[in-house]
Amino acid sequence: MLDSLITSKARLKLLLKFFINPETRAYLRELAKEFGESTNNIRVELNRLTKAKLLVSENAGRTILYKANIEHTLFTDIQNVVKKYVGIDRLVDDLVSQLGQLEAAYIIGDYARGVDSGLIDLVLVGKVKQDVLQRLVEKTGAVISRKIRPLVVDQDEFNRLQDQLDIKHALLVWGNNSTLSAKNP
Repeated sequence: MLDSLITSKARLKLLLKFFINPETRAYLRELAKEFGESTNNIRVELNRLTKAKLLVSENAGRTILYKANIEHTLFTDIQNVVKKYVGIDRLVDDLVSQLGQLEAAYIIGDYARGVDSGLIDLVLVGKVKQDVLQRLVEKTGAVISRKIRPLVVDQDEFNRLQDQLDIKHALLVWGNNSTLSAKNP
């Protein structure tokens, strides 16, 4: 649906990149390489989004980094549309509501970096019903046209694995950051 409204594939990729996880920062050549697009095409779209104030840029030496403008009045609305397009909202609603004693749910990997790769890595902290999880992962994955790869850990395992899972750069989709250990405030 979103690709029908936004006809520029490069612009759509940029919106997904920056609005799935607003912590994402990237520069022109990195984006062109990641998207398989020309730097000129990416530059044009970055300029359009920056001019519309949806993205902001900052100098980092000789490189210009771009990120989502979280102060923009439409930021939350655009982020919600992007999450609906990717299916994160559906994933959270379907999985979290029926799983059991869940403390938190994080998206890690490509989607946490703003890359729509088709594989959603999901870390669930708590105790879940495995049979329900498997059924919901298959059903929700089919609905959102993405493969979901869940990892269920208890609080102790979560605390031990935070560095390996790169939780500092994860996207918290349910719960709160109180599940983080004192090691990573």
